[in-house]
Amino acid sequence: MFFKKQNKQEIDMLRIPKHIGVIMDGNGRWAKKRGLPRSAGHSAGADALKKIITEANNLGVKYITVYAFSTENWKRPKEEVDYLMNLLLDYLRNAEKTLSGENVVIRAIGSRKELSQEICDQIVKTEEFTKNNTGIVMNIALNYGAREEITNAVREICKDVKNGKTDIDSITDKTVENHLYTKGQPEVDLLIRTSGEQRLSNFMLWQVSYAEMWFTNKLWPDFRPKHLRQAIYDFQNRGRRFGGI
Repeated sequence: MFFKKQNKQEIDMLRIPKHIGVIMDGNGRWAKKRGLPRSAGHSAGADALKKIITEANNLGVKYITVYAFSTENWKRPKEEVDYLMNLLLDYLRNAEKTLSGENVVIRAIGSRKELSQEICDQIVKTEEFTKNNTGIVMNIALNYGAREEITNAVREICKDVKNGKTDIDSITDKTVENHLYTKGQPEVDLLIRTSGEQRLSNFMLWQVSYAEMWFTNKLWPDFRPKHLRQAIYDFQNRGRRFGGI
């Protein structure tokens, strides 16, 4: 569903989605429209993210997963990739100050194999100093790909069967979930994608199985807290049947 004019009705604070996934799309197009380098779009996108995390936390959202860098994004020009990596590194370094008072728990999900040691070390530091916070959990999907995540889960389950830790007949959906990056977290209730594109792009394929999807033509740097509230309002006014009637 595309973004519509803000409805005057207020969202129901008792039915806030527990887990929201966000595909932050459109940074490059935002910059191009303004005659700016793509890096300016990514920087503006980072600023937009701060506002959305704050709003989601204030609304009582428990988990939010943002698609920061996919396993396919390495195909982009080296200059852009380097800028994105530096931007992510700065975000992680400054998270304590940037999110001061927001009580946010920060986790990075995805493969760390291709990431620099500097980024990997900073991920550990950032996760460590935010782990005891009690507010929203922000998953930063960094070098993340859902197919790779599921493949890794299957590989680990196979190892457990081979080593006698798991009986093959006892494998269930829960077994798979316990081997995903989001182990222990609820499935995504609401998936938001900006920029007008309507595809998953290898994002949380398992976790969004029954998510309500909400699309907007807004480019990510222009996405504001009012748009998040509209997405939640629309979510609350849909009938979620999970295959039933």
